[in-house]
Amino acid sequence: MSAREINARLNRRQFLQFSGFGLALTASGQVMQVVAKDHADASALSAYITVSADGVITIGAPNPEVGQGVNTSLPMIIAEELDAAWSDVKVVNTPIDAAQYGAQFAGGSLSVPMRWDELRRVGATARAMLLQAAAQAMGVPTAELSTQDSRVTHEVSGRSLPYAELALDASKVSLPAADSVALKAPEQYRLLGQRVTNASAAAIAQGEALFGIDVTVPDMVYASYIKCPHIGGRPISANLDEIKAQRGVIDAFIIEGEAGPYQFDIRNSTQVSPGVAIVARDTWAAMRARKLLKVQWDTEPASSDDSEQIAAAAKAAAGRRDEAKTISSVGDASQALLDAKSRAKAFYSADFVSHAQLEPQSCVAQVTAQSAEVWTSSQTPSAVDQLLPGLLALPAEAVTVHSVRGGGGFGRRLSNEYVYEAALISQRMGLPVKVQWSREDDMAFDYFRSALYLDMEGGVSEEGRLSAWKLHVIAGSTDDEKANYGGTYRERDFPESRVPHYDIATTLIPSQTPTGAWRAPFSNIYAFAEQSFLCELAAAAGRDYRDFLLDLLGEDEWFKDGDRNALNTARAKGVINAACAAASWGRSLPEGRGLGLAFFFSHAGHVAEVAEVSVAADRRLTVHDVWVAADVGQVINLSGVENQIEGSVVDGLSAMANQRITIREGCIQETNFDTYPLLRMPKAPRVHVQMIASGYSPTGAGEPALPPLAPAVGNAVFAACGERIRELPFSKAGFMV
Repeated sequence: MSAREINARLNRRQFLQFSGFGLALTASGQVMQVVAKDHADASALSAYITVSADGVITIGAPNPEVGQGVNTSLPMIIAEELDAAWSDVKVVNTPIDAAQYGAQFAGGSLSVPMRWDELRRVGATARAMLLQAAAQAMGVPTAELSTQDSRVTHEVSGRSLPYAELALDASKVSLPAADSVALKAPEQYRLLGQRVTNASAAAIAQGEALFGIDVTVPDMVYASYIKCPHIGGRPISANLDEIKAQRGVIDAFIIEGEAGPYQFDIRNSTQVSPGVAIVARDTWAAMRARKLLKVQWDTEPASSDDSEQIAAAAKAAAGRRDEAKTISSVGDASQALLDAKSRAKAFYSADFVSHAQLEPQSCVAQVTAQSAEVWTSSQTPSAVDQLLPGLLALPAEAVTVHSVRGGGGFGRRLSNEYVYEAALISQRMGLPVKVQWSREDDMAFDYFRSALYLDMEGGVSEEGRLSAWKLHVIAGSTDDEKANYGGTYRERDFPESRVPHYDIATTLIPSQTPTGAWRAPFSNIYAFAEQSFLCELAAAAGRDYRDFLLDLLGEDEWFKDGDRNALNTARAKGVINAACAAASWGRSLPEGRGLGLAFFFSHAGHVAEVAEVSVAADRRLTVHDVWVAADVGQVINLSGVENQIEGSVVDGLSAMANQRITIREGCIQETNFDTYPLLRMPKAPRVHVQMIASGYSPTGAGEPALPPLAPAVGNAVFAACGERIRELPFSKAGFMV
């Protein structure tokens, strides 16, 4: 077995026991040493890097992979500082171990920025160790040596040694002081910024088993877990004896769980909804028996939400602005509106939507009286590692979590209730169990993107500048104290910091429907309302929206110097100008065709988009092209970031067009993709991506390109036909893509 294959199978306790020497950056950023057994075939230069005798350099990817490409981009950071030839690199998932790798999660477009400095130091430190070993082997000063393509070279003598020959000795040298290890300057990068094929591309194309849904272990059985269709209800009784008598069924039983609508709490909760578990010898037997299941449900603790009633309550609340709770206020927005030369008022809304990731939830758990092992495509495997011991009453060291590639996440896999379902069923059975959700389960028991309603007023001065801004946010709440996740207002630098008079207020309305993080949380809805309404104000003032927006951004300023989460107006204007230039903003277009612009700053990314849209007589929209200019700092993998931006545009267009979740008596009405349509390939626009090289440290790319899409298309529709769309999805206004 090769070193690569061995490392791919290592769990967290075995990883450093195998290696000849390990060094790892702790979660605090310090370096620690771990000495263990020697192995003749491979040498570990760190907890992330192993070099084998055949020249293969195995690099660990510490964060979960759910399609965002971090299994490639994170090892690329190490490989760049290591000066490894990418053709020599093999990528494996690291074990889940907070002591070695800190927080291991995928969310908030944070994987690259949270690991950037750490992984650069890992690669540079390993390179320094190889240089020390080469200097000793050649009898020359390290200052005379250079590295490139997995080799150390002494240019004066012409000698060079491959890393494979140096790795064992390098693993034994003294660890260099942290302040002595130099990191590369961007102009020295050979790998970063290039297009690199995803490390899993070949395996995916060849249909190899690498997703969570593909996991199998010896003696595994299969389970289907059925919950009350009224979210939060509980089973009173069921025809369990009849189910147990079905061919292939091993057992069927009720899990009491915790009744009531579940909440999005990934850090503390191990809540499992009450339900009926059917355990069988294969998935088909479990699902076939499920069709015969008859359950008496107690719906008293369940949600009774009705999406139409929620929307009606929001519209009624919009008319009671005087009862709203003020969040922040500067100047006198009401008087400024009266004084404005032109003004506008609008009510924007967005319905609940599902994550609709292609791989439904699945988990394999093997729980005994002494230990537990789970295989999951969770976006937060470190949370599972932390919380599962408490659920199962096991010591922390008895629990092992394996991170497996997920077939899409978009925030859905941040929550781990399906993992806890599998663990409880396995504990009851005493066997390894795979819990497999159906597509219908996935649609019915999601943490949905929150519905949100925004009543907006604005005024423009004689000079054509925004002078007044009033925003009333109406959001669902389970307790009438705080808004449900994703349904509230987050304090922003823009446009508030550029308006002399503004007033932000909120009203909470009852809603028990579970909501959670959905790609670009908060921003995904708010951007649509903000950028559409600012365009309305520009039109009311008779100004071109590009000019209005650039003028509103004002002088170059980083609102909080050095804070990646603060708007930088110079970067904002840079992407706006670039997107407009690429789209030839201002050009003449045929009747019924228009260009729309939107800019938004979210998840530390500055992104502007221009959409070209035509509107047919039957109100059918064609989105022909979308030009995207993005500033996310240093690009790691150009192919990967382009993939993420293109995917964000398509995902945003799909949700914008016709996706909505409707609720009746606490039951989700959409059950599959026939009633919850995804965008089809022929409807996808041409997407043109331009990355702006601003010289800043990298930020994530998985989310910030989604928020500007809907307002860019909406603004283009207005330019094409003069009609303003103020609700998501656009199909509610009679427009179809």
